[in-house]
Amino acid sequence: MSLLAKIAEIEAEMARTQKNKATSNHLGLLKARLAKMRRELITPKGGSGGGAGEGFDVAKTGDARIGFVGFPSVGKSTLLSNLAGVYSEVAAYEFTTLTTVPGVIRYKGAKIQLLDLPGIIEGAKDGKGRGRQVIAVARTCNLILIVLDVLKPLGHKKLIEHELEGFGIRLNKQPPNIGFKKKDKGGINFTVTCPQTELDSDAVKSILAEYKIHNADITLRGDCTADDLIDVVEGNRVYLPCIYVLNKIDQISIEELDIIYKVPHCVPISAHSRWNFDDLLEKMWDYLHLVRIYTKPKGQLPDYTSPVVLPTDHTTVEDFCLKIHKSLLKELKYALVWGASVKHNPQKVGKDHLMEDEDVIQLVKK
Repeated sequence: MSLLAKIAEIEAEMARTQKNKATSNHLGLLKARLAKMRRELITPKGGSGGGAGEGFDVAKTGDARIGFVGFPSVGKSTLLSNLAGVYSEVAAYEFTTLTTVPGVIRYKGAKIQLLDLPGIIEGAKDGKGRGRQVIAVARTCNLILIVLDVLKPLGHKKLIEHELEGFGIRLNKQPPNIGFKKKDKGGINFTVTCPQTELDSDAVKSILAEYKIHNADITLRGDCTADDLIDVVEGNRVYLPCIYVLNKIDQISIEELDIIYKVPHCVPISAHSRWNFDDLLEKMWDYLHLVRIYTKPKGQLPDYTSPVVLPTDHTTVEDFCLKIHKSLLKELKYALVWGASVKHNPQKVGKDHLMEDEDVIQLVKK
């Protein structure tokens, strides 16, 4: 029996099982089994070396990378060529783009790599179309733009989300607050810090037993679901921000546009007529969470044209030095910082100082 058939069988069983307290353990078990099979689908077993195919993934350049995901013919390539000035083949039939087309834009001093990925079709997570490679490249991005056709947005949105979820990509979510630590002996130690509506110790044990884990510490620090627990145990989930880009707004009325604007994480644009690109770029910048640091050579004015761009969670002076070159750290005596992160301008700081957006820094060597 093939993996796909097994997956279909489990999904059918989950669909016909009623949800109540008595069946929650059983459903949790099925979910865990499903997650395991999905993982086997993504990472095929065996070392039968396939021939070298043409390169699909693109080398990572710039400060961040954004992937365009969507069905064929929703305007991903038009959007890329109008944003970045890169020519990605555009035509009126489906599946024009067959491999990844990279482009780079400069926005607020940061170099952002845009990837035009081929169209995803239903069943991509089961390896249909070039779905597996497309979603594998999408996992390496810092932000995903789901490009939707404004005339049929919701159906497409649900399908694409379902495909990405099946691949372990979680959109606009935080990692679940669950402590999970394997150990050698001592059974399963289960602690809860707040009331749970779905999981109890039996459910947790049955899910872990499916993964052949019989000794572990589990701490639930929030109201968690079985899916959250499976995500933590699998450990290969990627949590990415995502913006829904509704393309082709030149085909709808103003009243419809007003309604669309109220949808969260959504930007309506027209790639063909270049409408509302500034709004899209601004939102992209917000979701990427980047911090710009300007450099200042001794005795000169700060260089405001080319900032060093860091992700928000790595903004210490040490990260700044490593971004330029790893030898800088050995020679660093202290740094002078001007800006919002310090009390005095300039202030002497060490390598653990956290910087904020648009700070100016001068490094003093030993």
